[in-house]
Amino acid sequence: MGESPGLLKVMVVQGKRLVIRDFKSSDPYVVVKLGSQTAKTKVINSCLNPVWNEELSFSLSEPVGVLNLEVFDKDRFKADDKMGHAHLSLQPIISAARLRQIIGASSGETTLRKVVPDCDNCLLVESSISCVNGEVVQSVWLRLCEVESGEIELKIKLIDPPVAPSR
Repeated sequence: MGESPGLLKVMVVQGKRLVIRDFKSSDPYVVVKLGSQTAKTKVINSCLNPVWNEELSFSLSEPVGVLNLEVFDKDRFKADDKMGHAHLSLQPIISAARLRQIIGASSGETTLRKVVPDCDNCLLVESSISCVNGEVVQSVWLRLCEVESGEIELKIKLIDPPVAPSR
């Protein structure tokens, strides 16, 4: 049985240039999925550039998959409207965490790798994965798919599982 690679904390920071789904604005919220786990942010009323600053936590298990997110417009009397979706492969941050363990980075800030926009992610711009005081972190801007515009900023932190004491 494989060992769990840890806990993933996803900070949904903000959205920019989200699409209008109501008369003049939208009431957006974000649903983040990892495998069978789902979490969502609060609704920000009448805003196309919302700031959530909400941390969502997911347990990781092998094989590590893809982080999916969908943005919706909250509607009171009908089904919520889709405002776009995006995905991000978690393999780069898992590989960077393994690299951190190999090189023993624990203090200060060390860039472990860079991730460029490609078909495995919806990155808007290149993203760095760093070790900051022993924690593996990545800040990303994701472009929303299948909509006219929209971007979401996430800060991802991988928390390693506790190491069992050796006998």
